[in-house]
Amino acid sequence: MSVLATPVHVSEQLPSQASGQLFFASLGSGSQGNATLVSDGITRVLVDCGFTLKETEQRLARLGVSACQLDAILVTHEHGDHIGGVGPLARRYKLPVYLTPGTWRAGKLGRIAPQQLFWITPQQRFALVSLTIDPITVPHDAREPVQFCFSTDACRLGLLTDLGHASAHVISAFRGCDALLLECNHDTQLLQEGPYPASLKRRVGGRWGHLANRQAAQLLQQLGLDRLQHIVCSHLSEQNNRPELVLESLCPLLDGDESRLTIATQHHGKDWQSIC
Repeated sequence: MSVLATPVHVSEQLPSQASGQLFFASLGSGSQGNATLVSDGITRVLVDCGFTLKETEQRLARLGVSACQLDAILVTHEHGDHIGGVGPLARRYKLPVYLTPGTWRAGKLGRIAPQQLFWITPQQRFALVSLTIDPITVPHDAREPVQFCFSTDACRLGLLTDLGHASAHVISAFRGCDALLLECNHDTQLLQEGPYPASLKRRVGGRWGHLANRQAAQLLQQLGLDRLQHIVCSHLSEQNNRPELVLESLCPLLDGDESRLTIATQHHGKDWQSIC
C-alpha cells in the first residue's frame, strides 16, 4: 500500500474564513447504518457512511445536499454500520477519505485511489478547509477508533457515539461543546432480558462496547449541560432500547428545558440543527 500523503489543505491553524456557526444533521443512526453531516456554511463533511450508495444519495437529498457538494468523508472506525458505504461513495464522487491507519487496515473499503486517502492521527488537531477537527481516541472494540469534535472560532460540536465507557480522556476532550451527538445505545435491563446471545450481551454492555442510557446520563453530568444548545441521542438499539427510556434517563438533567434533547432515528435521522 502506498504511504498516504499529507493533504495540502490541512493545517493546525483555525482558518480566518470560518463562518463561526455550525450546522449538523443525521442521515440515520443505529445498528443498520450511521452517517452525520457537519458544515460551517463553507465546508461540508460526512462522518461515516453505513448505507448503500443509492440510499446515501437519497438521504442526502432529503437534507438538501448532493454528494458532489461534500468536501470529504471522515471515518470513526471500521464496523460495517459506519464504513459499509464509504468506499462506493468515495469512488463515485472522488471524495477524500480521512481515517486512522488502524481503521484502514481493519476496514473493507475496496479500491480507493491512494491520493484520496489521508491519515488521521488521534489527538492531533487538523483543519479541513474552514473546519477545525479534533480526533479523539475512544474505548471501543475496534482497531483504532476515534470520535470527533468540530470547531469554528465561535462554537464547538461533539460527535460521541460507539464507546463502552466514558474515560477521563473522553470527558476532558468533550467538555465545552455547544452541541453533542451522544450515544444512548441500550437500556441495561432490555439488553439483559433480550434475545442476544450471552457473548454479544457481554460485548455490547462491556467497557469496550456501547453506552447504556444511564451511562449517557452520567457522562452528560460530568461534561456539564449549561452550554449545550442541542443534545441529540444517537445510535439507539432497535432491540435493546426505546426512545421513551432514553428520555426518562436524560430529561431529569435538563431542569425543565427538554427542548434541547432530541433523538436521531435509524430511518429518518435528524434534520439540520444549528448552533451558536
